[in-house]
Amino acid sequence: MRTEIRFAGFGGQGIIRSGLITSMAACIYSDKNAVQTQSYGPESRGGSCKSEVVIADTQIDFPKVDDPDILIIMSQAAYHKYAGAVKNGTTILVDPDMVRDRSDPTNAKTYDIPATKIAQKLGKTIVANVIMLGALAALTNIVSRKAMKEAILQNIPKGTEELNAAAFRKGYDYGKQLLKIDNS
Repeated sequence: MRTEIRFAGFGGQGIIRSGLITSMAACIYSDKNAVQTQSYGPESRGGSCKSEVVIADTQIDFPKVDDPDILIIMSQAAYHKYAGAVKNGTTILVDPDMVRDRSDPTNAKTYDIPATKIAQKLGKTIVANVIMLGALAALTNIVSRKAMKEAILQNIPKGTEELNAAAFRKGYDYGKQLLKIDNS
């Protein structure tokens, strides 16, 4: 099994951190192999960025993501750049408040995850990426809920554990609700 994941958005949204957390959840807490790569513009905040993760049960011989199986989109520019040319069966998680101009591909399964809106209700938009990670764990089972939560708690600033745990729980619960709708 080889699963390719691409997180895309802009600097300051935790895109790079999301990739690091996901790869840690796979390697350290799920006994899988994973590799993470990243790219971003020269701006530290506001420029485009992406983080790519490859997860596999066997050794990974090529660390790049060619055709992601899972695509997490958190900005309009990222949507325009990556959502148009996806392979059949790709799972796309998109923040509809950050991506308003859309024409979702028909060959993919797209889930709207209002991560920014949920984060605002928690009082800190900076946890939108953690909400998206919760939804990712719920919708894809690429790593377990426990593995993702442990990786998140290892990668956040001290004193923010409660906020991030709440954000993860909100995203996970939202993803599970979407699955119930899909299965009914």
